[in-house]
Amino acid sequence: MTRAKKSRRKMFISVLPGEQVEVVVAEDGKVQEFYVEMLHQHRTKGNIYRGVIHNIDPSLQAAFVNYGADKNGFLQVDEVHPEYYNQPHDPSKGYKYPLLQKVLKPGQELLVQVVKEPAGTKGAFLTTYLSIPGRYLVITPGREQIGVSRKVEDEKERARLKEIIDSLKVGEGLGCIVRTASLGASKTNLSKDLQFLKRLWKDVRKKGQESKAPELIYQEPDLAARAIRDYLTEDVGEVWVDDKETAEEVSKFAALIFPRRGTLVKEHDSTERTLYERFNITKQIEQIYSREVVLPSGGRLVFDQAEALMAVDINSGKVSGKTSFQEMAYRTNKEAAEVIPQQLRLRDVGGQIVIDFIEMKDRKQCQDVEKTLKQSMKVDRARHDVGRMTKFGLLQVVRQRIGSSAISVSTEPCPCCGGSGTRRNMEWQSLQALKTIYLQLRAQPPRESGLVYKAPQELALYLLNSKKDKLMQLEHDFQTTITVEIVPA
Repeated sequence: MTRAKKSRRKMFISVLPGEQVEVVVAEDGKVQEFYVEMLHQHRTKGNIYRGVIHNIDPSLQAAFVNYGADKNGFLQVDEVHPEYYNQPHDPSKGYKYPLLQKVLKPGQELLVQVVKEPAGTKGAFLTTYLSIPGRYLVITPGREQIGVSRKVEDEKERARLKEIIDSLKVGEGLGCIVRTASLGASKTNLSKDLQFLKRLWKDVRKKGQESKAPELIYQEPDLAARAIRDYLTEDVGEVWVDDKETAEEVSKFAALIFPRRGTLVKEHDSTERTLYERFNITKQIEQIYSREVVLPSGGRLVFDQAEALMAVDINSGKVSGKTSFQEMAYRTNKEAAEVIPQQLRLRDVGGQIVIDFIEMKDRKQCQDVEKTLKQSMKVDRARHDVGRMTKFGLLQVVRQRIGSSAISVSTEPCPCCGGSGTRRNMEWQSLQALKTIYLQLRAQPPRESGLVYKAPQELALYLLNSKKDKLMQLEHDFQTTITVEIVPA
């Protein structure tokens, strides 16, 4: 791979000191990944806590653990390490896992790690199978297996990496997973990372033994540091940071990874335009929050989030000239298959995703669209599974959500529509208001002071303009006055 090829990718870190960190990874000027962390919204995924079991639900075979958050975390039976069992269990007798209520008890303390952030009314998903990531490796206390990331596809490289880890002697009671970033890494770098992680685990274990639940034992670094650790790869040519202090910290961290690339990290110190404006990525980020995404040929993607899944609808562009509907459908679906994976990454959509492609009759075209989608999904860091397209054009994707998306941390349900995306129109609202006024007038005798009806500005103005005649009629019928008063927003 040439340096020209590598320099196509850039990383941007935008910081509002003490409040927010944003990370963008772009290739050829196109945003590929976008991460946001608001510092007041404490990220807990990856953190390790000493927790205490609050109660055990036999029907769910799960424990609810108080680890210091507002809501107790959820710990399933298959996420409980046998070292916490109060009595021995022999899985060879037919049951892989014991009844949780027989091997754990309320009040019992244990080390837990957050696997999935709390969402809505649900608490965090927890595990006692701990893992601590470094730059090249992840150590797994309590699991002694050695593994290599599935994204390292070259068999010779996989064998080389496994041979190196075997020679380093990870240690008793510790397992190790070789990360994708280890591709081409030297034995020295892997050894240094392993020693650092072993020292870190020693400190975590000591603190875990000495602390009293609930207490935070290990905290994942902030987004800027995680970005360098997890997302800075050899093919990233430049890292731009718009905060001096952060730029210095990032430079030190990057120097440990790539000591020969002294000019890798650059500071954006211009006050005339923002970092995003300088590199023309502002509009691309704004598009993430839009329900619709326009395709090159004029088609549109429409994203609708339901309770249990994300629905992606593909609307066709215009058919013009000699272009047939089938040709248009095939072209639009191909474009969608390239853009949808990018949008799933940027929006960090997790769980069930149903894509409604434009129906195509030609099976070869359907297979080609499927192949394009799978190829575009390959660069996704999240675990995922792509299904087959049905004869009606529906295709299911299952994707792991990596963390809190930019949308989830920066949006809230609309106070007007309650998050449904629609609201009652002004005509309907005004009729309900008139009905309320009528019932109030009928329920009480006429008063000299009249009736005061309070309403939001938009509804109040609609009543005074469009329903003025009806208000005057009610005044006449009940021999009183009606005052419509605007309630401050």
